[in-house]
Amino acid sequence: MFSFFKPKSEQLYAPIDGKVISLDDVDDPIFSKRKMGDGVAIIASGHTVYAPADGEIAVTIERKHAFGMILDNEMELIVHVGINLEASKGNDFEMLVKEHEHVKKGTPIIKIHSVAAEQELITPVIITNSHCFSILNNHIGEDVKAKESILIEYR
Repeated sequence: MFSFFKPKSEQLYAPIDGKVISLDDVDDPIFSKRKMGDGVAIIASGHTVYAPADGEIAVTIERKHAFGMILDNEMELIVHVGINLEASKGNDFEMLVKEHEHVKKGTPIIKIHSVAAEQELITPVIITNSHCFSILNNHIGEDVKAKESILIEYR
């Protein structure tokens, strides 16, 4: 009743194809204990990482495997591709955007080149200021398609 009084939910879309898992299942205490914030991880099967929402690329990592965003609604995100991989020389990933560039949902951000097929790419999507938002649904256990599937619904 009176659903028009209810605040509208917003969405983060899957940045890469794969299966959504809980941060509890990530074998890294920084993520599993939510030291950086709340969110989910994806066991990635795709080769391109896309912007999960509209916003600014706040930071890119020298090894080209992670980026931080500040969304238009002031949510702060980190997308970290392949936290379970050993350090590479940066040849496995290509950063397709620059810091401080404004991007739209679905903009290609990272291209994955030469990661071995037998390696799972565990890719956390972390809301670093999660104390400012309420996660309504995080789609854990679902297969997601980059740019199309909702990953996290929040308010």
